[in-house]
Amino acid sequence: MSDILQDLFDTIHSRRGDDPERSYSAKLLSQGPEKIARKLNEEAVEVLVAAISETPERVVSESADVLYHLLVLWAEAGIKPEDVWAELERRAGTSGIDEKNSRST
Repeated sequence: MSDILQDLFDTIHSRRGDDPERSYSAKLLSQGPEKIARKLNEEAVEVLVAAISETPERVVSESADVLYHLLVLWAEAGIKPEDVWAELERRAGTSGIDEKNSRST
C-alpha cells in the first residue's frame, strides 16, 4: 500500500519548481501552505459528504483526492511519508485514548 503513496509523493516532490501551467502539483506547491491546506480541507469535506449521501465509489474517489492533497501538504512542509509511517508504528498497540491523553497541550 505505501509503495503507491511513496511513488505519488516522489512525483509530487519532483514537481516543485516546475511550470504551474503544466503541473497541478507545481501549481499547488507554488501557492504555499495556506492554499494547500484550504484545498485539503475542501477535499476532506467532500469525503464526508460522499460518505453520508453518495456511493462507495464516490467515497473512494474523494478519498484519493484527500490522500493526494495530504501528500502535497507533506511535500510543502518538508515531511516525508516515512516520518508519518514511523509515527504510526510508534503508536501501534497503544490505545487511541491513551495516546491522545499522552499528548501535551
